[in-house]
Amino acid sequence: MTLLMFSLTLMTIISAANSCPPSDQAALMAFKAALSEPYLGIFQSWSGTDCCNKWYGVSCDPTTGRVVDINLRGESEDPIIAKAGRCGYMKGWISPEICNLESLTTLILADWKGVSGELPSCLTSLSSLRILDLTGNQISGKIPDKIGSLQKLTVLNLADNTIKGEIPAGIVDIGGLKHLDLTNNQLSGEIPSNFGKLGMLSRALLGRNQLTGTIPESICGMKRLADLDLSMNRISGPIPSSIGKMRVLSTLNLDSNLISGEIPPALLSSGMGILNLSRNALEGNIPDVFGGDSYFMALDLSYNNLKGPVPGSLSAAKFIGHLDISHNHLCGAIPLGSPFDHLEASSFASNDCLCGNPLSTC
Repeated sequence: MTLLMFSLTLMTIISAANSCPPSDQAALMAFKAALSEPYLGIFQSWSGTDCCNKWYGVSCDPTTGRVVDINLRGESEDPIIAKAGRCGYMKGWISPEICNLESLTTLILADWKGVSGELPSCLTSLSSLRILDLTGNQISGKIPDKIGSLQKLTVLNLADNTIKGEIPAGIVDIGGLKHLDLTNNQLSGEIPSNFGKLGMLSRALLGRNQLTGTIPESICGMKRLADLDLSMNRISGPIPSSIGKMRVLSTLNLDSNLISGEIPPALLSSGMGILNLSRNALEGNIPDVFGGDSYFMALDLSYNNLKGPVPGSLSAAKFIGHLDISHNHLCGAIPLGSPFDHLEASSFASNDCLCGNPLSTC
């Protein structure tokens, strides 16, 4: 009898340790109450007293029983979404009660299209937060000024919302940030001058906003940055001369800005991968510096004020997939051989006096 009582007591202790505390359950219920998801029924599983047990998208720490992950995506391969045969739709707002989940490491509420309201400023108090992904909604307001206090954050994705204001200066204090995506919002002001302080960052996606100012020189010192997208903003000034010397940078999108000056030669002699400088105010000649290290899946220099000839050294490039130098002021004969023999006339259209294959004979 004593052994039985001991076993029952032990099971009760284990069960209590693995179930979420009432405070976490209350926070989740407040979070649920502020949202409406009419088609998939994902919140139907959020019932009972144990939010660690089969609550859709909720995970708990097996030792403490505290809620650590909320992962709700409106577009995924999850069976509940695949079976419905449609993407998810959710409206409502993010309740500040979510900030009572003190052990939260992941908050994903992405691609629901109708979630609106402002970002709760108290999110910056979640000191264990590693992933904050709210992409694909209608969230408004500003990025909290104290975002830099989230020292463990590795992913910050607020893309495809209606967030306004400036990029907070304190964002550069998130030392472990690896992925930053603020694409397609209404952000204004300048990129922080010490943006390069984000030494662990591999992707910085800031395109389709209203950012102004120049490209910070500090970016050139980022040793892990592989993908930089500043396209479709109002950025002006020259391209920093040393940006082409960044060893791992493989995608650089600066198109549709107000960038002026000449193209840094190092940008074209490197193995960039994808380089889009189109629709700016770049001038001067295209640097004749292509060589065996030049590798471009896509190189777009169209809609600028470039002049002079098409560089003959392009024939020495290791690979040129797509090339577009149309709508400039280039002149002279198009060189023979690769990559020119597989390009269409549209790649060279609307220049001053280019000639040769695939255009008219010189």
